Amino acid sequence: MDEIEIGGEKIPEQDWEAAPASVKRALVNLAEQVKQLSERLAAVEETLNQNSSNSSRPPSSDGFAAKPTKAPQRRKAKGKQKRPRQVRQLVAVEHCNQVYEEKPEVCPTCGERLRGEDPHPHRHQVWELPPIQPLVMEYRLHELPCAACGAKTRARLPGGVSASGNGERLSAVVGLLSGVYRQSHAQVQGLMQEVFGIRLSYGGVHRLRCEMSEAIRPMVEQAKAYVCQQPLLHSDETSFPQGNRDGHNPQARQGWLWVLVTPLMSWFAVVLSRSQETAKHLIGETFDGIVSSDRYGAYGWIEVTRRQVCWAHLKRDLTAIAQRSGVSQGIGESLLRRQQRLFRWWYRVRDGTLSRETFEQMVAHLRAGFKAELETAARLPIGEREKTPLAKTVRTCQKLLQVEAALWTFVYTPDVEPTNNAAERALRPAVIWRRTSFGSQSEAGSQFVSRMLTVSTSLKAQNRPVLEALTQACRAARLGQEPPSLLPETEMLPQPPPVLLLPQPL
Repeated sequence: MDEIEIGGEKIPEQDWEAAPASVKRALVNLAEQVKQLSERLAAVEETLNQNSSNSSRPPSSDGFAAKPTKAPQRRKAKGKQKRPRQVRQLVAVEHCNQVYEEKPEVCPTCGERLRGEDPHPHRHQVWELPPIQPLVMEYRLHELPCAACGAKTRARLPGGVSASGNGERLSAVVGLLSGVYRQSHAQVQGLMQEVFGIRLSYGGVHRLRCEMSEAIRPMVEQAKAYVCQQPLLHSDETSFPQGNRDGHNPQARQGWLWVLVTPLMSWFAVVLSRSQETAKHLIGETFDGIVSSDRYGAYGWIEVTRRQVCWAHLKRDLTAIAQRSGVSQGIGESLLRRQQRLFRWWYRVRDGTLSRETFEQMVAHLRAGFKAELETAARLPIGEREKTPLAKTVRTCQKLLQVEAALWTFVYTPDVEPTNNAAERALRPAVIWRRTSFGSQSEAGSQFVSRMLTVSTSLKAQNRPVLEALTQACRAARLGQEPPSLLPETEMLPQPPPVLLLPQPL
């Protein structure tokens, strides 16, 4: 007997034909409503179950819910590395400001009076901060009349002396507190008054910030040129609101903080766009190196063989697929097993227990299986506008196939990392700054943020003092001289791009 399927239920054709037309229409409508509501329920449940492990949400959004416990894993003792103990180094005696000789007077055992000298006494040093008194330098500008015409002429300030009455180191400290340590105007005011005994107005802090931003502008331009000439760079972006106090954002567009990261230099920029054209402008259409990023579409213009897609982002996508039900769960679990196997091998390559040649041979089979799983999932039939969890899985696999070659660049190219963690770590201070300040209120404020992040992040990567560099930059700007170089001393010239050794597409 033939059967007709309505809403997942099979009805004998004879009973269906015997049913009135109104009942047929009602059943069809109810079946369609059940299907739509089921899809909506699945989408809502997936949204509610999102966390930092299966989506782009930050870990701070996970809350205090109990995390799933894992079975304890036994680790070998030899693989555990302890951090060396940090001990303060003693200063030479001749460099101490004060030396106190402390000698015991009597023996605590018998009470006999003690005499003599200890040639090697135990040394204990105490570090203290003296009361800070600002240096006040007065320039007396004399005004003298001319004996011939009687006109009076007042002397001018010497070169490098600011008319604002603030020295370059004071300006650098304000820039350091506002930029590197992310203090608000009011906090900078209070600290300058409490610690240094210097009173600054709210507007004075703002003017010093603007002066420092302009002083380090040439250094930031130098960093931009350097980064875009390197063979490898990491790129990422995060939201950074920008107000319209100066009229440069009348449409209230969303601001985005972009970062380009290399081992010794990082460059930041706040732009009112997250488009592909912005990425082309920042990275440069002529850039011929390798870009490590996530799967965001703004990087789609880069040739796929010159990209490395972040596996940390990919792992979250695969986890989201595995946490769905039905066919999606099997697909996600299969892909996750291959991802975990890949990184077990990669860790052995990093610690030297597995050669890169052997690693490439092992990855060839794993890559073929990974791609075959994606292709199988991508061929599953779905509707054009279907929004079920299975449809999301299929579309994710279809998008992964488009950048499949970019998943394996790190396997065949030395010095390329499989993740984009370098850019993620570089953005972390900026995210904290955004949370405490809610972004910037003007274009000048965004420039100060991006320039200070560029200078401080690059100097820290090179183990160079930030305050001294800011002081030198401020002094050079006031004297009309060249600012200090932000280029690393060991790599003044860009290196040639690495040779890509990618195999033929599978």
